[in-house]
Amino acid sequence: MTALNGQQVAERTVHALGLDETTTDLFSAEALSASLRRAASFLCPASPRRLVDAVLEALCPLDESSLIGRHHVAAQLDLLVSIGDLIELPRRGEGKGRQIYLAPPSYVQMTPGRYLLLGVRPNGAPLVDEALGAEVHNEGHTRFLELDAEVAPARLQAAHLHEIPRAHWLKRPGVEHAAAVVALMRQRLDGAGQSGQIEGLKVIDPETSVLYYRGRWRPIASGDSGDFVARRPQAYGADLWCFVRVEHGVPRALVDLPIDDLTAAGCDEAWRTQAAIDALRGAPQAMHVQPVPGRAGDLRLDLFSPVPGWAQRYLELVGTLVSRARGALVSYRVPMSAIGELSVFFADMLWMHVSEEGGVA
Repeated sequence: MTALNGQQVAERTVHALGLDETTTDLFSAEALSASLRRAASFLCPASPRRLVDAVLEALCPLDESSLIGRHHVAAQLDLLVSIGDLIELPRRGEGKGRQIYLAPPSYVQMTPGRYLLLGVRPNGAPLVDEALGAEVHNEGHTRFLELDAEVAPARLQAAHLHEIPRAHWLKRPGVEHAAAVVALMRQRLDGAGQSGQIEGLKVIDPETSVLYYRGRWRPIASGDSGDFVARRPQAYGADLWCFVRVEHGVPRALVDLPIDDLTAAGCDEAWRTQAAIDALRGAPQAMHVQPVPGRAGDLRLDLFSPVPGWAQRYLELVGTLVSRARGALVSYRVPMSAIGELSVFFADMLWMHVSEEGGVA
């Protein structure tokens, strides 16, 4: 029997997750994503909270520098759901809440020769066999293969991976005016019954800066009146997303999200609704575009608010997640040729203000 120090245990854990322990840290986005997939392969169907708890229970004893917290792991889980590694659906039977399920093993062709891998096999089984596994690249929360485009379909089919057409994977709502999105949500509140007192309710303060997402959340104040994107706790599982009407600090009506598509994550409708509210207030959410030092053909795209899963998938298709810039919530490296299309997409779908260094895109 050999005693191992914390660093050695962390390296062996990374290796067991199928990652390169010489280049990958246990608390990196790649390793956290792999840990969540592994937990899901044994526990699903399970609540989001149960998956986050399982990963924290395994990693916290090795986290001597307190590098991760619940919000880090929960955010990584949201990314896995948004791209389609895992599926979040309403809980079956009695009670509210959401359950996480394993998405079937599949792939999306990003470009000829480059394939995004999706899904999780049960009981810790690898997604692809050993021959293909050696060619899998991990970037942040994503996994992809680079194969000869001529032979790729046959090799992927032999690995029992199902192809998801890009159009289906990128499925998004139609283009709408911000006013129409908010008006529809308010109509839902008009038809909702009295909510009564809601303990632990937190809302996004629409008057706070769109450049600091976490700082926008707060409890209801006595002077609050209006309609807010909110979250409310439940006995078991992650806090529920909702839209709430408040009068003089008292909740009067509430609808849980999602409403339009029950297979979607509640945060998708919540974040789009908040983007519409911000745009109508004259303080739209922002996307900043900056040059990337040493990469003349690439730009860095910085977002300061989370975006719905369909927008996240679009970003995954054209860009690469990189270490976030100072002050940003998330950053991507994207080809300069894609910026025009991305700018139109975010302006049309989320009413964002898109700015480049030195001007407006």
